[in-house]
Amino acid sequence: MKNKRVFFFVLLFFFSFWLEVSRGQNNRATEVNVGVVTDVGMMHSDIEMICINMSLTDFYSSRPQFQTRLVVKVGDSKNDVIGATTAVIELIKNNKVKAILGPWSSMQAQFVIEIGQKSQVPIVSYSATSPFLTSRRSPYFLRATFEDSSQVNAIKAIIKLFGWREVVPVYIDNTFGEGIMPHLTDALQEINVRIPYRSVIALNATEQEISVELLKMMTMPTRVFIVHMYSALASRFFIKAKEIGLMKPGYVWILSNGVTDVITSMNETVIEAMEGVLGVKTYIQKSKELDKFRSQWKNRFPQMELNVYALWAYDATTALAIAVEEAGTNNMTFSNVDLGRNVSELDALGLSQYGPKLLETLSTVQFKGITGDFHFVNRQLQPSAFEIVNVIGTAERSIGFWTEENGLVKELDQEPKSIGTLSTWQDHLKQIIWPGEANYVPKGWEIPTNGRRLRIGVPNRTGYPDLVKVTRDPITNSTTATGFCIDFFKAVIREMPYDVSYDFIPFEKPDGTPAGDHNDLVYQVYLGTYDAVVGDTTILANRSSYVDFTLPFIKSGVGLIVPVKDQVKKNSLSFLKPLTWQLWMTSFFFFFLIGFTVWALEHRTNPDFRGHPKFQFSTIFWFAFSTMVFAPRERVLSFGARLLVITWYFIVLVLTQSYTASLASLLTSRQLDPTITSMRSLLERGESVGYPRTSFIYGKLKESGFTSASLVPFDSAEDCEQLLREGPENGGISAAFLGVPYMRLFLGQYCNDYQMVEEPFNVDGFGFVFPIGSPLVADVSRAILKVEESPKRKELELAWFKKKDETCPDPNTNPDPNPSTSSRQLGVDSFWLLFLIAFVMCIITLARFTFIFVKDNPGNVRWREFIRPVAGSYINIPAEEPAEEPAPEPRDEIPVEIRPEEPAENPAEIPVKIPEDEKPILGPLADRS
Repeated sequence: MKNKRVFFFVLLFFFSFWLEVSRGQNNRATEVNVGVVTDVGMMHSDIEMICINMSLTDFYSSRPQFQTRLVVKVGDSKNDVIGATTAVIELIKNNKVKAILGPWSSMQAQFVIEIGQKSQVPIVSYSATSPFLTSRRSPYFLRATFEDSSQVNAIKAIIKLFGWREVVPVYIDNTFGEGIMPHLTDALQEINVRIPYRSVIALNATEQEISVELLKMMTMPTRVFIVHMYSALASRFFIKAKEIGLMKPGYVWILSNGVTDVITSMNETVIEAMEGVLGVKTYIQKSKELDKFRSQWKNRFPQMELNVYALWAYDATTALAIAVEEAGTNNMTFSNVDLGRNVSELDALGLSQYGPKLLETLSTVQFKGITGDFHFVNRQLQPSAFEIVNVIGTAERSIGFWTEENGLVKELDQEPKSIGTLSTWQDHLKQIIWPGEANYVPKGWEIPTNGRRLRIGVPNRTGYPDLVKVTRDPITNSTTATGFCIDFFKAVIREMPYDVSYDFIPFEKPDGTPAGDHNDLVYQVYLGTYDAVVGDTTILANRSSYVDFTLPFIKSGVGLIVPVKDQVKKNSLSFLKPLTWQLWMTSFFFFFLIGFTVWALEHRTNPDFRGHPKFQFSTIFWFAFSTMVFAPRERVLSFGARLLVITWYFIVLVLTQSYTASLASLLTSRQLDPTITSMRSLLERGESVGYPRTSFIYGKLKESGFTSASLVPFDSAEDCEQLLREGPENGGISAAFLGVPYMRLFLGQYCNDYQMVEEPFNVDGFGFVFPIGSPLVADVSRAILKVEESPKRKELELAWFKKKDETCPDPNTNPDPNPSTSSRQLGVDSFWLLFLIAFVMCIITLARFTFIFVKDNPGNVRWREFIRPVAGSYINIPAEEPAEEPAPEPRDEIPVEIRPEEPAENPAEIPVKIPEDEKPILGPLADRS
């Protein structure tokens, strides 16, 4: 320390020598005293003072015409808050400085700003970065650097890119460390990243204290740490972290610019201990002026590493020189100076009359410095970009940049459109070497090998052992959990990317009885009694307010189970049930319509449709009905009648086949219909209903309008079946509400007597329960998807969802939540198209026949003429009295021979016989009338 102070005063001597030479060159320039508050003897102080001197030398050598010259007065803050305050007071009181550069730390600046505000002396800091300083809203404080909160978005982008869900901030216990925390917390909350713990380390913490804090961090599951502290403390911290084992694969360390901006000046041993960490570094745009300055620096001071704070000190000095020149030299005194004996040091300072004018010019200064465009916005500099670095070996390597416009990119000139929405982190950053030389992205969370095993709560219930069951060994008193939910969880754990140790703990009282329902069990996770819950736990909105659920591993809902009865009464009238009465009546109507239409078309020309009126009337029905079972003996001669008969044959075929199939189904199978079809009917009738005793369904039913007196709890599927079988008249229930998984098991055992008729409540399904913000939720959910898509899921269902009754359908298939309760009877709606075709054909053929008949018989058409047969038809003509019968007109007909036959019973009837060799072909004859 003594040698450093000697070096500093030698440096100050050369600066004074330069100032005297400058005075000799321009005796007309007015000297303006400005103060520099710095930690004399510290390495960073030496570098900054050199940069301040170089800035004044370069500035005034290029501007000899300026009328003012800054005279630097140094105040030693002695690396202490009180020392900085004393130095400022002395500079203002003794040297009447018009402005102050510095101090170095945010803690020192916190008090210096108050003094500058009281005396109206502008304070220009090039290294105090805490956001707390800005919150004081002091108009006489200007920050010639970037505020720490400006980098939190870059840190947030890194965490979001890799998908880490938890981080632990590690920061120094002072204004510098605490200032960034509110901004960092808000930024992480925007991307739903949780902060389970904050590691706060004192500035002067011992090696033992650092080790204790690191061991505490090692026992925690979170593996992502954000470090925000001074470089001196960071050096000791990372050496101890590597020694303890926190720099192994799986860990993630992200440094703020408080460390990365000065990492090149740190010891190589420290940098090696930090290998694999990521850092956010202040980016200074490259320029010829900066390259020239760096070259001069290396030539003149090869032993000193230039950092960004020294560059800001250079530009801040230039800005102050420009502002003083613009403000002029008028009224540079202090007023209201009270030199009384009893006044304090602050009251003795007075008010700078030059301060307001200088503050005004400082706020508007704009120029291009070695750090880029220099101008104050809201009294501080604004960053344009941050550089993302990766520590490898003994050096840092740039892996990308962050900007407000483009986010994380490999190069600053990279177009944001070239990165797709489904890109990976390799599209945004260059290759990264993680701690422990790992080449894979750490998960950011894992179960510590030296931590306790997960305590997993399991419901202890008496019913539905296929889902979850807890058994206790009477000899060893150890418990064993089995069931579909347990086996599915074990399969999920096997798919996890890391090992998870756990123990199943039944949720029960000392006597082995259940300690509560599912709501009580889930609440134990919130209280910290269990680390998770595995079982038949339904995902509900009210539960998710204090715990987190994984993706559902069983789709669920609430089904209404009711008894069913056979609606078919097998009696003497069962043969009528296949068809509705409407279809029966329609069929009978069409039997008559078809028979009448065929008779109308055939009776004048076809002897099979002639005879006594009673005979003709019976023929109409006989012909239509006989088509159902056999071909009728009456022949059809006309084309229209034949077409109509063909259509009717097809309709009859369809009707008879459908009737046969429906009758066979009705007589040989049970037609089970539910006794109740909806929850509304239960409410209207005030029926008693059942629900699982420890289920959430009770609350749902109460919300729906059921009274407590109408709700009957049960514990198992056997209890539910007994209550349904007894019915409300015997103290049982009319229906039961079950979750879909329980319903599948119930119907697999009692499918012949009960049916699900409705799903009145929708819920998300069964899920595993974890504390809010647990990183296990995301990993377990991904593992659930893997098991769901693998054959293991089907294997587990076949093993646990077994059919208790072999006549029941497979319970693994989801039942229809809205089964049809309509009858199997066939109605007119099934055959209306066929009947319509037959009806249209009847109308067309009758209309055609009527048209031809009217055309062939013009004048007065009589009914006797309509029913009169066409001449020459094969018919029996009743004989009349010979005296009264007029003589027939001579006709050109085929000669017939009348031969006596056996005496007829009725001598009035004379049969007409046509000889065999002259018998005509039957059919319509030409009408010669």
